[in-house]
Amino acid sequence: MSEESADLEEPDATESTDADSDGEQESEAETTATTESLEVDPESVVAEVRDVDEDLGDSVQAIVDRLATAEETIAADKETIDAHEDRIEELESKLRRSKADFQNYKKRSKRKQDQIRERATEDLVGRLTKVRDNLVRALEQDADTDIRPGVESTLSEFDRILGEENVEIIEPEPGEEVDPERHEVMLQVESDEPAGSIVNVYQPGYEMAEKVIRPAQVTVSDDE
Repeated sequence: MSEESADLEEPDATESTDADSDGEQESEAETTATTESLEVDPESVVAEVRDVDEDLGDSVQAIVDRLATAEETIAADKETIDAHEDRIEELESKLRRSKADFQNYKKRSKRKQDQIRERATEDLVGRLTKVRDNLVRALEQDADTDIRPGVESTLSEFDRILGEENVEIIEPEPGEEVDPERHEVMLQVESDEPAGSIVNVYQPGYEMAEKVIRPAQVTVSDDE
């Protein structure tokens, strides 16, 4: 190899990189300048057109005005949409809270109803135990003791408790017409009562708050 070839040096990589960087910066600068050059002042355009043609300038001005109005409308619509979206979000949040409050209210109401029911049952049981105590005392009497007065007193107390619970005894009188809702016909018997009417009560029934708990079992007069 000759000395001249040996003396030749390879290009510096650093210098190449710097050159590339400078080229990129110049390209970005040109792009920015081009973009800025594309930004047009509408009023300047209108003025330039008026210099050439007054009528055409008026037309261009009208277009510019419509564009400005459209931009204002779009901006106003966006504000309205944003406000509506905020309102919708607020209402949805209130709805979620209302649903949660309603669910909690239902749970509280159910607990309260359960407590009322339990307390009502507890109160009824407390009063019925007194009736049982009286029956037990009646049975503890001597065999030759007349316990009828005690039993009658206990029955009277028991009927009083039923009355306090709005329970009425279904005990129709002879000769009354049969009510299918309150009476259950067990037998037809010969009687001086009108045909198909009640003769006697085999077993009394009970109703509570106008609801029949147990119909009275009755016998009725034969149709013959």
